[in-house]
Amino acid sequence: MAKAVRASVGDMWISCQVCKGDLFRERGVKLNSTGGEFFNLAWADETATGLICWRCGFVHLFVNRQIQLHRVKE
Repeated sequence: MAKAVRASVGDMWISCQVCKGDLFRERGVKLNSTGGEFFNLAWADETATGLICWRCGFVHLFVNRQIQLHRVKE
């Protein structure tokens, strides 16, 4: 099962846009482009960090490389 994380960018903590929760599951997400798909180069497309809200399931996408994930102690 996925581990819960909290996330921040710099000194700003991230909360869910929908329910304001602050626990997430993290997952890498490919940002496919039409050209990459057409020429069979989807592997070269950019990757984003997906944060899935633990409470409501809303998916937040971040391409900012400054995002930091903080494991939650159980």
